Amino acid sequence: MEKIYKSLNTYPKRTILLSDLQDLLGSFFKDYDDFANTIISLENNGVLQMVKSKGRTTRTPSLAYQYRIDKSKLSARFHQEIQQYQNELHPAINLDEYYQKDSTIWQHDLPYLLKINDYLHTNGFPKEVVPAPERSFELVQDEKWITEKGGKEILERVGLFERLKITPVSDPLMFAVNPKTIHSTTQYHLIVENKTTYQGLLPALKKTEFSTLVYGSGKKVIQSIEQFSEQYPVEAEHVFFYFGDLDREGISIWYSLTKKIPAQLAMPFYEACLEKQPVYGKDYQKQYKEAQTTFIKQFSPTQQAKIEDVFSQGKYYPQEILKSKELQQIWREADWKKLTYNN
Repeated sequence: MEKIYKSLNTYPKRTILLSDLQDLLGSFFKDYDDFANTIISLENNGVLQMVKSKGRTTRTPSLAYQYRIDKSKLSARFHQEIQQYQNELHPAINLDEYYQKDSTIWQHDLPYLLKINDYLHTNGFPKEVVPAPERSFELVQDEKWITEKGGKEILERVGLFERLKITPVSDPLMFAVNPKTIHSTTQYHLIVENKTTYQGLLPALKKTEFSTLVYGSGKKVIQSIEQFSEQYPVEAEHVFFYFGDLDREGISIWYSLTKKIPAQLAMPFYEACLEKQPVYGKDYQKQYKEAQTTFIKQFSPTQQAKIEDVFSQGKYYPQEILKSKELQQIWREADWKKLTYNN
């Protein structure tokens, strides 16, 4: 019956023809009588409701030609199962998020949750931090599960990722350090998307109030930023600024980065870009509407209109549109303290 409930719950429509019902569930039964009796049982408990206008077959047992699927009944059964496991699994495994998920996600995750449960009951929570592949193998006997097969998402879903002391296996964060600011109580960090911009700004680092210049290497920074506190274990209030290409991909990188750290836009650089002539290209890039809307809101109404017009023409502003001398001058002279969200 479990497979039948799962199949009905994942069926994309609310109504189903008898012929489609036979195609969907027929393989679970040895003959028509077995199939029909089960459908009648589902009718009786309200999971399947006859569409009266379509009538019923003349065969015995008689079935409706079309049914409505009451997915709330399926969900109630699904929720009971979650509650049962919540009472049986290790108390640290929080299943609350599954009540809002499709049952297929629960069915996919359950075998892993059982393995994690066995690990916790046998070993308790680890005291030492280890790389993700090592912890992954300990938990589910698959060293790639956390990093490549959705394991990190499952552990976060049940509130265990932080407690299992896992070191990310992303590439190390690449940055240069300004020794003059190492003891500052508030420290500023500039993340730039491209290597050319990083090299152009590097000579000015010691002449700024910034503690680090971070080379983002495109999308890599989204993962590698997780290692910042390990690679730069300095007690201070850390303020991050980001400067990337003013195109859809650059905006997406910044938006994804903000999910990891409060990275605000390095506005003086972007404003300087908007004074230049945009160039054609990157029109193949996918638009991430939420990211673009959030990004554009940071600018004045006039600047917002200009950015939208540039994109509508299939144009963009690469970071390289600003030469090294311009980059360095902007970095040295902008009032970054005034630009932080905290001030």
